[in-house]
Amino acid sequence: MTSLLLGPLVLTLVAALPDGDGAADAAPVRAFDADQALETVRVLSADDMQGRQTDSEGSAKARAWIVARLEALELAPAGASYEQPFSFASRRRPDDPYDGVNLLARIDGATPGEGPVLVVTAHYDHVGVRRGEVYNGADDNASGVAGLFAIAEAFTAEPPRHDVILAFLDAEEMGLRGARAFVEDPPVPAERLALNLNMDMISKNDEGELWATGAYHFPALRPLLDALASEVPVTLRQGHDDPDGEGQDWTYNSDHGVFLRSGVPFVYLGVEDHDEYHRPTDDFETLPQAFFLDAVETAVRVARRLDEQLEPLAAAWAERQAEAAAAAAEAEEANAAEAAEAAEPAGAGGDR
Repeated sequence: MTSLLLGPLVLTLVAALPDGDGAADAAPVRAFDADQALETVRVLSADDMQGRQTDSEGSAKARAWIVARLEALELAPAGASYEQPFSFASRRRPDDPYDGVNLLARIDGATPGEGPVLVVTAHYDHVGVRRGEVYNGADDNASGVAGLFAIAEAFTAEPPRHDVILAFLDAEEMGLRGARAFVEDPPVPAERLALNLNMDMISKNDEGELWATGAYHFPALRPLLDALASEVPVTLRQGHDDPDGEGQDWTYNSDHGVFLRSGVPFVYLGVEDHDEYHRPTDDFETLPQAFFLDAVETAVRVARRLDEQLEPLAAAWAERQAEAAAAAAEAEEANAAEAAEAAEPAGAGGDR
């Protein structure tokens, strides 16, 4: 595939063309290659990828394609190589562990190796072949992989302020296993991991809506996302992160949940479930291309803004965590005092 060997970055620049009245109507100028974003989804969701199930021939083929793209973009691996292998057992295969492979690249910031790190993630696996039908997973999650590559292109063209790790995670569909492997053995010291931006299903929504989840757990994100909502080309909504709110709570439904459990806040970008979710009909041919490209553009802008604000966000999260720890310690001390008081014997009667 010739598109696989594109140079480090091709910006999608479409010249303004005069209409019948002589006015110029310009197509969007994007900080990523729109054609390549579409090609990423088309290739990864093709039948010959066999649904990209972890530890399968289709998964290996998808992984090889992603590595070739990383090399074409001249992105440095986050470790000795792009690959971060891991294994895990399952109920179906307790004695025959699955072998998963994360793919990790990095883009250096202004002071490489120092300061907070932004981790941008998308899982590349899907559910494979079921009852003879290929589940191609165009939206879930070839679209997120395309978004991750678009962010890589944008940060390559205009380097970020902070170090960025690009993580193409495996085995999300089998219990967020790739994310778990990442946080257990991150390529940088864990204390540098400041924020996770996760993309999972960003291409199919009839209302033009993309959800940004995470501010319930980290309120400092809300004004940043509110400001972005007025700038991006989709309807950017917040929610799906409050356990007592309306609709589904997506806090732990994708890889970002693993980061939160390990003490790293997140922003998750995704669409609501649709008729093709985890169906063999989730194909490239049903991709609403205009919305998808606008969603990718939105993801790029979110990544850029998070990078710009990463230090104050990291400081705010550290303060929030310290306050939570102090409150927990105070509650534990109060509970211990109550237990000690309850254990004391009743006082002796007076002499009178």
